[in-house]
Amino acid sequence: AAAAPPRPRPAPSSEPSAGLGRGGAKIPPGRTPRFGPSIFCCRIRPDPMEASSSSSPAGPAPGPPPSIPPSGDQGVWADVSPLIAAACADLQDGELVHGENFSLFAAMSALEIMDPKMDSGIERSGYYSIDEAIEDGIAPVPLSLDRTLDIQRTLDVIDHLFSCEATWHKGHTLAQTVFTCIYLMKMERISSHAVLNSFCRILRATCNSVISVVSTARTHEEEDLFTMSFGLPLNGEGDDKCLSVLNSVEETISRQLRACKSQALSKKKTLEEFESLQDNPELEEGYCRALLCRLRFRKHFHHVVTCMRKPQGRGLDLARKHVTSCLAELSSMLKSQEFLKSQSDITSQKGDESCTTASGCRPIGFDVSLNSRLLSPAPPRAVQILAWSDAIRYFEKLLHDLDIICALSLDPVLENVLHFIAQFQKSVPDLVPRAFLQTLLVQDGKLYGRDLFCDVISRALSLPDIIGDKEFQSNEFVVQLGQLVTNLLKILCTNTAWQRRKLGKSLQDWSTISIQLELALKREFGETRNVLADENMCMRVSKQLLVWSQEHTYWIASRFLILGFELDLYSPSEYCMVYWYMHVVFIKLIEKMQLRILASNENSRRKGKKKKDHSKDSVRDTPFPSSCLLLQCYVLLSEGLSMLLAALRKESKSFQSPSIFNTEQEVVQIVL
Repeated sequence: AAAAPPRPRPAPSSEPSAGLGRGGAKIPPGRTPRFGPSIFCCRIRPDPMEASSSSSPAGPAPGPPPSIPPSGDQGVWADVSPLIAAACADLQDGELVHGENFSLFAAMSALEIMDPKMDSGIERSGYYSIDEAIEDGIAPVPLSLDRTLDIQRTLDVIDHLFSCEATWHKGHTLAQTVFTCIYLMKMERISSHAVLNSFCRILRATCNSVISVVSTARTHEEEDLFTMSFGLPLNGEGDDKCLSVLNSVEETISRQLRACKSQALSKKKTLEEFESLQDNPELEEGYCRALLCRLRFRKHFHHVVTCMRKPQGRGLDLARKHVTSCLAELSSMLKSQEFLKSQSDITSQKGDESCTTASGCRPIGFDVSLNSRLLSPAPPRAVQILAWSDAIRYFEKLLHDLDIICALSLDPVLENVLHFIAQFQKSVPDLVPRAFLQTLLVQDGKLYGRDLFCDVISRALSLPDIIGDKEFQSNEFVVQLGQLVTNLLKILCTNTAWQRRKLGKSLQDWSTISIQLELALKREFGETRNVLADENMCMRVSKQLLVWSQEHTYWIASRFLILGFELDLYSPSEYCMVYWYMHVVFIKLIEKMQLRILASNENSRRKGKKKKDHSKDSVRDTPFPSSCLLLQCYVLLSEGLSMLLAALRKESKSFQSPSIFNTEQEVVQIVL
């Protein structure tokens, strides 16, 4: 059976018809079926003719079956079990019963009931509610009456949540990763368990902050399930004090660890003088170390997220210090793995690389199907939680990426910003660091939240006199270019595939505004192209703005072509054509870059000295930056590779693959 989205009821015809099913099952004419609370019941809207005839005194109408709820004001309940039974007896695979208004378009949005891939509630592998799971003893508090076993299980829960958080960062849903933990769903139950309560509180607060960052950056469009909370309890009472609660627990365990060290050195103090974590004095130090590094990592990571969210990059220096602390605690967590494995009951771990805990034990208090019925907007997916060792490696890479972002100098020069993003993307960062980078670059429509993009453009034109000029800021072309720069920065912070797709669309916008600028310049000032000594400020700004926009148009085109190699989009037979395109684009790019540099030096010369013949030596004395030299290398390399591939294709018939589509010559003609 299939359920389609509700559609408007068609106008009644003169001859009422019925929806047919194989086996003779019919839907009564004039009645629209609706799915009710049970798969075997549907609500039927009464036909007006039948309603008028039933009002006559023809005897009392039979009441509904006892198992069907009483009817309301909108209609009556009818038992459709015979209809479904007759259809099931005759329907073959791939067939369905449907009404006349059911179309192929509706079938695209239909949910097939009883199909495990589409029906999220069909499998009865877990519990239907949290209370049912708690009553069954799946999440006891305390985790064990044996204090040593209790601390072991607490560490297993912490490690599994660590792996779930890494899995969530990789693009899965909160409901199927972090919030499969019953202790996290019912925080009031663990208020008496200080360690687990403090850890869960700060984890929930960190998840909420990360969701806020990703939603603000809107990079979650590429992994759209990341920010869906499905009504989960992300905001709890007292989460604003999670750090103070964690610090209190950390201080208690630190005192206990110092007591263990003092006892080992002086033999004067005993553990009975302190509140121990568990009952075995020989294991106390190992468990204290294992707990402390996990709690401290959680605390420092929360500080990293909080500091990087501060406006205008004010918390980057402090966040970098916390990143260093997080990496140190991750190293301590790895060192504790050997101790925890030695204390587990598992003698031989099979498939140790897939374990989600350091000890190799299976954690308690988790149920993967607990929130499966919350995933109605999307079909259920089988989620493989990352192994604990893989989660460690993920967070190490995440912290290294965040450290690179924190080291950004916040230079308002756009060329440096674009170069930084391009270099940063070479490490293939995941969603979270890319979201932090975008929220740092673009805040409140400003670069770093402090520099207007029109001022960024004026700095790129080397025209400091017009910074803050209201007329320049309100210019139509400047406003449009500012919007394009903002969108460009956001596009460059997405993943590689999404970035190339968006760059292709953005390239058209940059080309359009460049053409508009050129037409406006010709209309206002004629065909003059060279920078004249006696030209006015408006003409000089217009020319430099045109050159600057064209330069970035070719930069986007080169980025678009290079990303095709990173994504393996080109076939060997296309290499020659792609390198030829790159050769042309790089030549244009270096030409526009040199024109911009010459114009910038001309502006500085005008301001520094007033000689009439200073323009004669401007080209000869202009020092070009290393970026121009690098572009010249790219030009030579792309030209050489295109000639080499062309020669190989001609002489040895290499890199040739016949295509059923357009030939290479036709593609070139279409593009040109």
